[in-house]
Formats: sequence, C-alpha cells, structure tokens
Amino acid sequence: MRTTGILTTVALVAMVVGAALFRGETGAALLGLAFEARAGVDNTRDLPDGLHVALCGTGAPLPDPGRAGACTVVIAGQHIFVVDSGEGGAKHIALMGIPNGRIEGVFLTHFHSDHIDGLGPMMLLRWTGRGATAPLPIYGPTGVERIVAGFDAAYATDSGYRTAHHGPKIAPPSGAGGKAVSFTPPVRGTLGAVEVYRANGLRVTAFSVEHGPVQPAVGYRFDYKGRSAVISGDTAASAALVANSKGVDLLVHEGLQPALVKRMTAALVARHQPGTAQITRDILTYHTAPEVAAQEAQAAGVKHLLFTHILPPVPFRIAYPAFLGRARQFYDGPITVGEDGMIFSLPAANPTIAFARLPVD
Repeated sequence: MRTTGILTTVALVAMVVGAALFRGETGAALLGLAFEARAGVDNTRDLPDGLHVALCGTGAPLPDPGRAGACTVVIAGQHIFVVDSGEGGAKHIALMGIPNGRIEGVFLTHFHSDHIDGLGPMMLLRWTGRGATAPLPIYGPTGVERIVAGFDAAYATDSGYRTAHHGPKIAPPSGAGGKAVSFTPPVRGTLGAVEVYRANGLRVTAFSVEHGPVQPAVGYRFDYKGRSAVISGDTAASAALVANSKGVDLLVHEGLQPALVKRMTAALVARHQPGTAQITRDILTYHTAPEVAAQEAQAAGVKHLLFTHILPPVPFRIAYPAFLGRARQFYDGPITVGEDGMIFSLPAANPTIAFARLPVD
C-alpha cells in the first residue's frame, strides 16, 4: 500500500510539472479554438425576416459590473441600427456576434453622458469593420450636431493614426466619425410624433418624453412589416409614450425601483456621502417605477414589457422580484427584466415573440 501511495504521489507531481511545462501550449490551443469559434461570427445571418431587438447595454450611470451603458440594437430585415450608445455597448455588440460594420445608424434619445459616452468606439468599430467611406449617421433631436462634432474632434487624431497604419482601404479618411442628422421633436407634453427615418420597409418615429430638466428627450417607435417596438429612453410617466405605444409588440422601457433607491440613499447618508445621496434622491423625479411602466403598458395594449436602464443595479436574478415590486399586478402580459445579450425576435410572418441569448463575455 505504501508503494502504491508513493507511485500515486509521483504521478501527481509529474502531472503538475507537465502541466506547468506545457501550459503555454495548452493556453495557445484553447485561445485558438476560441478565436475560431467567435472571430467574425455573424449571428444575424440566420434571423428570420422581421424586427429583432437585442440588448447591448441595460445599465445606468451607477456602476454595474454585469451591464454596459444604455444601448439597444434594432434589426429590421438585414438592416442594423442602434438606439443610444452607452459605455461598453459597442464591445457587447461585437461579442454578441452582431457585425459593427453593418450598423447603418444610431438614434440618440437624449444627451445624458451614459447614453452617448460609447459613441467613440461605436463609430470607430463601424468605420473599420466595413471600410466605410461615409461617416455613421447619428440621428437625434436638436443639439445632436454639437454632440457629434465633439466626438469627431476628440477622435480626429486617432482617426489619422488608423488610416496611416492600416491604409485608406481599411480606414478610408472620408468614413471616420459621425454625421449628425437632426430633427425637431414634438413639443414636450404633446402626444404627437415625427417621422425621422423611412427606408427598406422600416419606419422610425420619435416622440417627446418626460425627462426634465433634460430637454430635448425622446423615445422611438420602430415599425417593420407589421411588427413594432418602442424604446422609451429615459422618462418619467409619459402620456406621449402611452399614445405612441398603442398595440406594439415590445415595449423596451427604462425602470427605477424607488424603494430600492431609497435604501441606497440611506446607506450613502450613513457613510457620509451627502453629494451622491442627493443625486440618488434627485433621480426619483425623472425615471419610471416598474409599477408605473406596467400601468402604461396595460393602457397601451403592449404585448410584452421589457425593462432596461436598470436602477439601482440589480446584480443577481433572485432580486428581480424586488426590482419589479408590484408591477405584475398592473399588467397582464409577460414582463422581462432585461440583461445584456438578450435578443427578442418578432418575425414578419406571425405574431410570436421568440427569445434567445447571445454571448457578452
């Protein structure tokens, strides 16, 4: 028995030494397999014709390790668009196997930093991902020109480096940055909408929402081959949102749970952080509680309610009922707490909504 034990120990030591000697080769092999499995993947190729909504960022300004900043992909047929461009959104789009180079436009709901701070990578990856010869269209309400000009100025030096290094075929100078496409939204408090895009069977309309003192602030409705989705942007309770969400298949609505935010505020006060505590008090006034969003969805006849821009951060699913509160009492359709990588498919041929997950890590 003693001899057997010695032999076992020697074998284990040999395995450890062998693993140490060959860990570089093993790591390289594993990385090679990962590259082969994921590099250049296009997970949109086999999607059925219809409208598809993918969550590339469901977070808010408060740090959340599991969520990128505000970012939603909308795919209509073979045409890819993005609503808002929060930090980390462009990276998640790539990880999800959605080709950044095929993005045809970005729609901004408003100009809070957490909705625009990922524009630089968004424009860069789209430009170099297709060798684009024209800038990325950035649609937004009045004032978007200043936002795009600022990012273009900040990235001008980097863009020059990219062309010098990779050549004008990969990084054509004319394709760097963005091109602002401005529109005048309806007057705040009115129920109307303005058409901001129409092509290839897709119609996009914008309506004003309640995010004061932030103005302008809009939500968007996407209609394609009989399927529809609304993305609320940041807003408190909004009659315009209800009016423009009538009968939509999918309402992607921001959500803030006041009860949880108030507990966060109390913790901040206890730790003598009055500035941040005041911010958490202030945000209660221009976001929507899940219960209120549920009432809006019910009033509009929405078929599926999907929450994004989650406040406060909810790092584990067991806490989702606490985030939703009493929302299910006010809405009789399905409710989903959004997570980065989720994709909802609305096929043109039937009224169903299919759900899948795409990788974000």
